[in-house]
Amino acid sequence: MSTLFFKNLGKLFYAIAAADKNIDDMEILALKEVIESDWKAMDLANHDDLKLITATFNNLKNEDNQNIDKLFSDFINFKNEEHHLFTKSINRLILHTCNAIASSFSSRNKSELILLAKLEIELKK
Repeated sequence: MSTLFFKNLGKLFYAIAAADKNIDDMEILALKEVIESDWKAMDLANHDDLKLITATFNNLKNEDNQNIDKLFSDFINFKNEEHHLFTKSINRLILHTCNAIASSFSSRNKSELILLAKLEIELKK
């Protein structure tokens, strides 16, 4: 897996968390927990590569990036260019992570549901 793969995951996970224009600490905690429990268990990469996910997420949060559509599009463009990286098990893990983030604080809202639906469609292509 490339560093770009993990950076783009960070963009996607940030877009899901920021879909409602607010990122709660519970969403950040959910991301970290899923990385610790599920991503590391997949043994896809070394721990430094996985840290790129949270580093990218945190950089976008610190910048207060509100361009959710662009971040989501960046991820989809990367996925389309590097489709061989997106196996069924990876896609399931991506969806699981996004759902964990979206559900972590006051359940999923309309903005998050829309992005999750778009993501699920894209990952099935």
